[in-house]
Order: sequence, then C-alpha cells, then structure tokens
Amino acid sequence: MMRSLFSAVSGLKSHQTRMDVIGNNIANVNTNGFKSSRATFADMLSQTQAGASAPTGNLGGTNPKQIGLGVSVASTDLIFNDASAQQTGKNTDLALSGNGLFVVKTNSGQYYTRDGNFTFDALGNYVMHGNGGFVQGWMADANGTLTTASTPGTIQIPSGKAMDAAATTKISYNGNLNSSTPTIVSMKDQNGKTITAPTAVDGTNVTSLTLKLSDGTTTTITTKNASVTYTPATVTPAPASSTSSLKVTGIKNAAGTAQSGSQTASATNPLTLTLSDGSTWTVTAGTYDSTPASATKMEVKQGNSVPATTIANVYDSLGNLHKVLLNFEKVPSATTPPNSYDKWRVSLGATEIKEADGSTTTVSMTPVELQFDYNGKYVSGSGSPELTLTNGAGSASVSPGGGAATIHSSMTATVDLSSLTQYSGSNTQKADSDGHAAGTLKEVSVDASGIITGTYTNGVKRNEAQVAIAQFNNASGLTKTGGNFYQESNNSGVANIKTASDLGCSITPSALEMSNVDIANEFSDMIITQRGFQSNSKIITVDDEMLETVIGMKR
Repeated sequence: MMRSLFSAVSGLKSHQTRMDVIGNNIANVNTNGFKSSRATFADMLSQTQAGASAPTGNLGGTNPKQIGLGVSVASTDLIFNDASAQQTGKNTDLALSGNGLFVVKTNSGQYYTRDGNFTFDALGNYVMHGNGGFVQGWMADANGTLTTASTPGTIQIPSGKAMDAAATTKISYNGNLNSSTPTIVSMKDQNGKTITAPTAVDGTNVTSLTLKLSDGTTTTITTKNASVTYTPATVTPAPASSTSSLKVTGIKNAAGTAQSGSQTASATNPLTLTLSDGSTWTVTAGTYDSTPASATKMEVKQGNSVPATTIANVYDSLGNLHKVLLNFEKVPSATTPPNSYDKWRVSLGATEIKEADGSTTTVSMTPVELQFDYNGKYVSGSGSPELTLTNGAGSASVSPGGGAATIHSSMTATVDLSSLTQYSGSNTQKADSDGHAAGTLKEVSVDASGIITGTYTNGVKRNEAQVAIAQFNNASGLTKTGGNFYQESNNSGVANIKTASDLGCSITPSALEMSNVDIANEFSDMIITQRGFQSNSKIITVDDEMLETVIGMKR
C-alpha cells in the first residue's frame, strides 16, 4: 500500500514537470525563433519479489514477480524543426531555415540563436536587437571580394559609407551584329555631298545608278560595306552632242583602296552602272568625254541600312563619365564565299563629347575590323587601335583591340569584342564597363546565402559582408542560456561555422522565424497531462481510504 502512495507521488511530480514544459511552450508561442520542448517519462526501478525460473521436463517456467516503484522524467527534448517565416519588411531581419544557427558574440562569450531580429547600431555594427550581441560573419575587401576561409568576426557597415571613384579597366561588348545588314554605296557630287544607297533593294540583289553629268563636273564613286568592283563591260557609253570631258578620279572600296578604269561616254545620254551584290569586277583609271547637261541628276533607290551604334560609358580616375559612341559597319570580305570571313568595321560615331561642365572632350580612334566566320562566330580583330579622350583635365586612352592603355595616367582599360556574334536578325550589341563615379552607401540587402550587398548612390552594388552560420551534430544537445541564446554543451558537438549555402541552409531576408510551438498539440498534451495528474492524485485518495479502514479495524 505504501508503495502505491510513493508511485502516485512520483506520478504527480512527473506530470507536474510535463505541465511545466507545456506551459513554457505555450508562453513562447510568439517568441521569434523559439524551439519547443517535450517531456518524456520512464518507469523507475521495480521491486523484484521472485525471480524468473526456467522450464524443466516436469514443470514449466515462471516469469519474475516485480512491482514498479513509480515514474520519473526521462528527458526534456528540444524540437529543432523549422517554423514559418513571417515577413516584416525590415531589410536587416533574417529568418533561417535548415540545420543551423546564427553566431552572436557578447562580452561574456559566443552564443548561437535562431532569432534573426538584427539591426545596425550607431557605429554600423550588425547587432542583435535587445541585447546588442554582435552578429558574426566575414567582411568583404575594398573590391567586394569575400573570403570565408578565415575565422568570422563582427560585421560592421557604417551608414553613409563612401565608395571612391574607380577608373574603367575593362569594356566588354556583348550581343549580335546582324549578318543580313545590306551594304551601302557611297557617292559624292561635284559639291562634295555624300549620297548613300543600298545594293539590295526590295529583296533583290541589283541596284541601278543613273548619273547625268554636267560639263566640268568631277564625280567620285566610293563603295562602302560591300565587296564590289567593276569591269569595262559593265560601263555602256553612248554618243554625245559635244566633246567636253569628265574625269572620274577613282573608285574606292571600304578599306580605302582605289579601284581604277577608263572609258569614254557622252553627257546627253546617262552613264549607267549596274552593281551585283558580292560580285568581283576590275576597272582601270581613265578620262570620260561629255558635253554640258541641263542638270546633274542621281537616281538612287531608298535603302534602310545604317551603322549599328553603341554607347560605351568610360569613367576616368576622377569618376567623370564620358559617353563614347562607336559604330559597327559591315565591310567587304577579302576572300571568296563560302570560306570568306565577314568583316565589320568599328569606328567612332562622334569625335567630340560635350561634357556637363561645358568643356569638350575630343575623341580619336583608328578604326578596327572584326572578322566572323561562315557560322557567325567571332574569329579575330585586325590591329589594336587606341581610343583616346582628351580634355582640359588630361587625356584618356582605351584600346578596343584588346591592348591596355592609360587614362589620366592612372587608368588602364581593355575592350573585349570577342563575345559578339553575327547572325541574321537584329543588332543588339551592348557595352558594359566596370568603372564608376564616387558614391555613398544608400541601402543594404541580404540574399539567401547571407551575403550583404550595399547599393550606392552611384548605382553600383557591391558585396559588403556575409553572415556566418553554425551547425552542430546534435543541436538538441545545446544548452539554453536565455535571451534566445544557446551555448555548446558536452553533447552538442563543436560548432561547424560556414556559410549558409555550404551547410545547406537558406536565409529569408526581411523576415523572422516564428515559434515552432503547435498550439493544438500543446492543448492535447495538456489535457492528457491533466488526466494523468488527476489519476495519480486519485491513487493517493484511495490509499488514504484504505489506510483509514485499516486503522478502524482496532475498534
């Protein structure tokens, strides 16, 4: 009888402990990053009244006779499963998912937490709200490069952090040059005025040029962006009414090489040149006779080919921006299809840049040719011309051919054109440069791997730091120290501190992890625990009645 009393008392104590755990869980139902616990029971030592006996040939075996002496609390376990993330809109808040904890250091040591309620203090330290613990991680260098192999330290990103101006060191061109771009014929009248027309019109590959020439006029015909020369058989002269002469000074291809030829024609009838796109003809120089005409007339069918134009942003060492305009024009190939390489000439679109302060920057560059194979792949460039910017503040040089040059004696830059392609379609080339003006830190953001990126007033984004994450072999073995902190214990294992992505964890910025307490489950456990407590108290009541009966037997 006395044993049942003691067993019931142990039951009351154990269920009281379980109710304490449930109460703590419910109390922390809204605590950020809180991990619930559970209490488990185990029976106590049993009193053996008779041991077990083995069966014999004449008698069967018997089981031991044991009476239990009650119950005890076997363990209180931390449940380290993830909870839901609640969006807060505060960019310094972090919610962690996966097997890991944030690392925080205070004046009393290093701790670990799932509470990502972080902020920046007056000195720019990344700290835990409420207790001021320093969030640990790795700082990036001045170029934004992160190295996470070292021991993590305090993250510090001062408000209004300054970024120095950086001169452009590389300009990269990406995109496509349209292989279907029609070639252009360039003509100059007696006044030096240039007139252009395509050699491909309305889907055909032939363009007719009709010239009516006046007495004493010198007319120059120059081809651009085409592989076109001429033979005498294509020049058809007709009788003239006078003997005035017209001198054709020459025909030039896109590379500037003169093509020459001679023939006699009269001015009363037009001189007709028929051009076949991609053909190869030859002419020799000479003089044309003509008589005065009533007017000079050139008839050219309308074309739609213009140079592909791209603006490159070039920064000098002081952070001043210069917008350089480059043209991409298709030029004739020097070999015969289908083994020919298509060529594009890269040249300046403007030789002067009007700066915001009213000064003028002069731009000069020797054109460079790019070659593409029959499949539209970049093959090579010819030469390494230097792009030079000259202003009152100094001079700047960039090498589009890939060589290095100097800007304001403190800047070097290369231009990479190797990523360009040449397919049929549209011109979509784009220039990217790595220089920038000076700026100050405007805001920060955090990605899923814990990298803190700063956005500056000059539009540049740069890595500033990365948050460290700790992982334990037995997170349930950590010791709670209050303030949402955990500490290593003898059974938790040593912290393995790495980045979130290295440990298979994920960070949700602008959010906080909620408590993982399940209210419905806690209420169910509370009812069960209550009934268990009541049952044990009933045993004590019954034992008391039985004792009264025994006492009454003496009367």
